[in-house]
Amino acid sequence: MPKLSIRNLDLRGKRIFMRVDFNVPLAPGGKEITSDKRIRASLPTIKYALEQGAQLVLASHLGRPKGKPNPEMSLKPVAARLQELLGQPVVMAPDCIGPEVDQLKAGNHPVVLLENLRFHPEEEKNDAEFARALAAGCDYYVNDAFGTAHRAHASTVGITKHVAKSAAGLLMEKELDYLGRVTNNPPRPCIGILGGAKVSDKIEVIENLLKFVDQLMIGGAMAYTFLRAQGRPTGKSLVEEDKIDLAKSLLEKSSKLKLPVDHVVTAELKEGAPYEEVETIPETMIGVDIGPKTREIYAAAIATAKSIIWNGPMGVFEKPPFDRGTVAIAKAVADSGALSVVGGGDSEKAVKAAGVADKISHISTGGGASLEYLSGIELPGVAALSDN
Repeated sequence: MPKLSIRNLDLRGKRIFMRVDFNVPLAPGGKEITSDKRIRASLPTIKYALEQGAQLVLASHLGRPKGKPNPEMSLKPVAARLQELLGQPVVMAPDCIGPEVDQLKAGNHPVVLLENLRFHPEEEKNDAEFARALAAGCDYYVNDAFGTAHRAHASTVGITKHVAKSAAGLLMEKELDYLGRVTNNPPRPCIGILGGAKVSDKIEVIENLLKFVDQLMIGGAMAYTFLRAQGRPTGKSLVEEDKIDLAKSLLEKSSKLKLPVDHVVTAELKEGAPYEEVETIPETMIGVDIGPKTREIYAAAIATAKSIIWNGPMGVFEKPPFDRGTVAIAKAVADSGALSVVGGGDSEKAVKAAGVADKISHISTGGGASLEYLSGIELPGVAALSDN
């Protein structure tokens, strides 16, 4: 690890400002959490710090309150759930800065959770005074919110200037470890699998992955832009007309790009709609998944891999039976025994739906952050941490 880890800090008697990702989904009205996955993900770091004798000030954003207080995006339900999971009191602060908050920090509370950071516009502006106010009374800073590491905000970057040391939490450390292993001299063959709707969302990822993967398999709607660039018929499939030239140049530059050889097509995009499996997409049809031959070709290549990076579904995964390609890829990745890193919400859902999540080396918790990392972009929230 080039950056300091929480394991490198002497925490006894220290007050730690810990940036966590408690951006949990809430039921309408904001009173009830519908998934506590993100709270659970931060528990190892929280418990480690408490066991080492630290006092914790936890901070997170939730939703997009647009810089002003919104009771439906309060972290109060999170404090209650965290208290249950930890089995010890969690004090909920009325705000994230101010005299009352400073008083709570100075009190003898093992865990204080600050109110939603984004209730203040200064958070997203990385305002220096706001960052100083967040850091008030804290000795060290720990960032365990990988999902926000691509944002240069007050709680991810600015705050590091006002504490003695800044370190990665256990979850952040795990993310950087696995992403580092598959991008920096990975075990070979190294295979990249990219899906999703748009080439434009993943241009930088494609260009960066082509530098070090041995093959890059394309699926999802972005494949149709590449197929159109080859002069192949795409019917009514989603094609980014303004990205055809770019797709053409990527295909000319690299022989590593692999495209689907057959497709699942339908006339209307709805669950249970009649479909066909074809090699050439008819004019009136929409491509919605990779076909059976492509599944076989991709799975055979994946079986030879020693390392795999996968981001994005192979088709309209949320509308069965157009999830078959994505599920087949999930099973192939799991069966390969390779070092595998899966990122992006839909890919994560796929490995869970296929029942193979426990066979994946690492499922990334940060969609946008892992995409930027795979694009070769330095993440501000990581760059700001103290060097090891």
